[in-house]
Amino acid sequence: MTNPLLTDWDTPFELPPFGAIEDAHYQPAFDAALAEARAETQAIADQEAPATFDNTIKALERAGHRLGQVLSVFYTVSGVDSTEERQALQRAFSPKLAEYSSWVALHEGLFARVDDLYQRRDALDLGPEEARVLELHHRYFRRAGALLAAEKRGRLAEINEELANLGTAFGQNLLADERDWSMALDAEGLKGLPQFLVDAAASAAQEKGVEGHVVTLSRSLIVPFLQFSPNRALRQRAFEAWAARGANGGETDNRGLCAQMLALRHERAQMLGYENFAAYKLETEMAKTPANVRGLLNDVWAPAKAAADADAAVLTAMLEADGEAGPLEPWDWRYYSEKRRVAEHDLDEALLKPYFQLDRMIDAAFDCAARLFGLSFAPIEVELHHPDVRAWEVTRRDGEHVAVFLGDYFARSGKRSGAWCSAIRAQQRMDREVRPHVVNVCNFAKPPAGAPALLSYDDARTLFHEFGHALHQMLSDVTFESISGTSVPRDFVELPSQLYEHWLEVPEVLQKFAVHAETGEAMPQALMERVLAAGNYDIGHSTVEYVASAMVDLEFHDGPPPADPMQKQAEVLEAMGMPRAITMRHATPHFAHVFSGGYYAASYYSYMWSEMMDADAFAAFEEAGGPFDAEMAKALEADILSAGGRDEPDVLYTAFRGRLPGIEALLKGRGLDDAA
Repeated sequence: MTNPLLTDWDTPFELPPFGAIEDAHYQPAFDAALAEARAETQAIADQEAPATFDNTIKALERAGHRLGQVLSVFYTVSGVDSTEERQALQRAFSPKLAEYSSWVALHEGLFARVDDLYQRRDALDLGPEEARVLELHHRYFRRAGALLAAEKRGRLAEINEELANLGTAFGQNLLADERDWSMALDAEGLKGLPQFLVDAAASAAQEKGVEGHVVTLSRSLIVPFLQFSPNRALRQRAFEAWAARGANGGETDNRGLCAQMLALRHERAQMLGYENFAAYKLETEMAKTPANVRGLLNDVWAPAKAAADADAAVLTAMLEADGEAGPLEPWDWRYYSEKRRVAEHDLDEALLKPYFQLDRMIDAAFDCAARLFGLSFAPIEVELHHPDVRAWEVTRRDGEHVAVFLGDYFARSGKRSGAWCSAIRAQQRMDREVRPHVVNVCNFAKPPAGAPALLSYDDARTLFHEFGHALHQMLSDVTFESISGTSVPRDFVELPSQLYEHWLEVPEVLQKFAVHAETGEAMPQALMERVLAAGNYDIGHSTVEYVASAMVDLEFHDGPPPADPMQKQAEVLEAMGMPRAITMRHATPHFAHVFSGGYYAASYYSYMWSEMMDADAFAAFEEAGGPFDAEMAKALEADILSAGGRDEPDVLYTAFRGRLPGIEALLKGRGLDDAA
C-alpha cells in the first residue's frame, strides 16, 4: 500500500490525511524521505555548472521537502499524544537527523558553492530578500562548522548527535514524571476548593481511568489547587512533586543529562571559535552579548525583588494570623496571594472564571484579528489528529484564503506540558503560493461533558499569546520558507505574541466577550475595572521567578560548564538574593526551554527582551487612534507580522516604530518603575 506520508495530499486545503496515517507509516516514511533529502542535497553539490542563486540557494530551499512533511506530521502528533511507540520513534529519529544535519553543514562541496556565491554577492544583482537568504545560508554553514579543519569535523558531528539524543531523553523523562504523578483527593482534600476546580479534578480522574478526584501536574490544575486549597500539607505535597519533575532519581532523572549537555555545548562553541556557548548563541540574537542580557536582567531584578520582598512580608503576616508556623514557603505563596487579591481587589478567581469561557476567548482573539487585519475565521470539518483538535479556515474579508488554523486546547496524559505554536506547513511562494497550516497547543483543564471550559485570566492571556505567534505565521508574506513566519531570532519571536496579549486588556474586548457562562450577562463594569486595575497584581513574584530562571540559564552558558548544575543553580540564586518563598519558574531538571532541544538555551531572557518592544509597540497604538487604529495595524502587519526574517529585527522594529525602545516601557508596563 502507498504510504500516505510520502504522497502529495489531495485533501481539503492539502492538510495531512490524519485518518489514513498510522504509527507503522512513520519509520518507513522517515527512512525514504531522509534518503531522498540526502540525494537531493548531494545533487546540488555534484553539479558541474557554476553556482548560481537558482541552482544552489533555491535548490537548498527545496531539498528535503518530503522529509519536512513527514517530520511536521510526526512531531505535531507525538507532542500532543505521546505513546511508547512514538517515543521509541523519537529516539530512533533523533540521532539520524543530527547526523544528517551535520553531514549537510560540513559538506565541503556544498559550502564551496554557497561561499562562492557569497563572495560574489555584490555582482549577482540579487533582490533584498534573495540577498538576505544568501547571507543567512552562508552564516548557517559558517556557524555550523564549515570552516573547521577536517580533523575536528568528526568530533563536531558526534557532539551534535549526542546533544540530540540527550535532548530527546530529557523531554521524555519530563513527560514521564508529569504523566505518572497524581494525588487523590478525598472529601477532606476537596474542602475549600471552588466548584470549577472540583470539576476539573473529577475530569482528570476520569481521564486517568480512576474513581473520584485527582490533582495532576498539569499547570491548569495544580496552580489553582495551590491557590485555593486550605490544606497546607496537601499544598506542600503537590508543590514538591511539581518542583521535583526531572529530579526524582531513577531512570527519569534529568540532572546528569543537564551536566552532559552543558559540557557538550561548551565544547562545541569553543571548537567553533567562541569563548563559550552564550557568546556563540547570542551572536545572532538582538541582544548580541551576554553582558547586554545580564544588564537587562539586573535592571529588572532590583525593582522586582523589592516588590516581592514587600509582598512576602504581607503574606507572612496572613500566614501567622491563620495560626500557621512560619516561615512563608513556596507552597504558601499562591494560597495567601489569592486571599489577599480577594481582600484588596475584590477579585475572587472562582467568581471570575465563568466570565472567561474558552469559546468566547477564542472568539475574542479572532474578533481582534478581524478588526486589526481584516481576517475571518470559519470552522471547517476535517479529520484531524485528535478529537479535541478544532480547525478553522482563515480568509481575508474579500474571501482570499490565508491559512488553516488548528486549536488543541485541553490537557491530557501523553501531551507535552506548556503551550506552543507550530506550523505543520509554513508560508512560502518560491515555486507556487503555499499558505500555512498553523497549530496552537495549550493545556487548559478539560470540563465535564456538556459544561463550558472556563479559563483563568492567565489562561486567557496564554491563549492570546499563542494566537499572536499564530498571526506571525499566518500573515507571513515572503518568498522563501527559511525566513517565513517565526523564523526570526529568539529575542524577537516573542514580540508578536506578547504584543497580542495587550488586546485582552482592552475594555471593549472584555465588554463584548467576557460573558458569564450561566447567566449570559457581560462582566459588570466595576468588576472589569478591578480586573484591569489588578493586572500587575503579584508582579514581584512572577518577575522574580522568571528572571531567576533566565539568569541561571545565562550563567550556565556564559563560562566554563558546571560539573554540578544543581550546585551552580544554587550559587546563582544565592548571589541574586533569591527570596525564600519563591522558586525558579523552571528549575534545571524540568527546564525544557533550555534542555529539551535547546531552543532557548542561553536565550530564556528572550521573553523579557521582547517585552521591551511589546510595551512600546502597544503604546504606539495608544498614541495613535487607539488599540484598533487602522494605520498602526497596517504598519504592524507590513513591518513585522508579514516580514518574517527578511531583515534584522532592529531594522524591522525601527521601520514600524521609528526607533528602538529602552527598558522604561517594560518597567512601566509591569508597574515596577517605582518599586526599587
